[in-house]
Amino acid sequence: MNIRIGNGFDAHRFKKGGKLILGGVEIAHHSGLEAHSDGDVVLHAVCDSILGALAKGDIGQHFPDSSDKFAGIDSRLLLRKVYQIMSDDNYVIGNVDITIIAQAPKLADHVQSMCDNIAQDLHVSQSAISVKATTTEKMGFTGREEGIAVMSSVMINSVD
Repeated sequence: MNIRIGNGFDAHRFKKGGKLILGGVEIAHHSGLEAHSDGDVVLHAVCDSILGALAKGDIGQHFPDSSDKFAGIDSRLLLRKVYQIMSDDNYVIGNVDITIIAQAPKLADHVQSMCDNIAQDLHVSQSAISVKATTTEKMGFTGREEGIAVMSSVMINSVD
């Protein structure tokens, strides 16, 4: 069995109005995230971690923000496309570990729904998906509530 590990990171700044979507879940908040797509930093980081494990570049290479085709796109669709790239290369998810870095909003009530969405889109058991949220104790751009950052790690296994 061939095992690969990938890491992903994404960060977006808040913008007044709009929807805040994290892990495919709409979360009540006074601001959304500025982005070409729906701004789902969680799914963007997961996509990058999978693409990194495959040595296939990053989300911007596959879904460029210079293309109108991806304007406002649901990031779950992007994750499903990345899943297909991985599947076409004969890999499956071993596990995904995600850390959301945000001072606000509080995310504990939404973590299970995020796990459910990601597990569904990656065709794995919910036990293979971990989503955690933390703050930076009011330090840095996330601490000043200017935006949200996410780190993701993934292990994939070949099915050959």
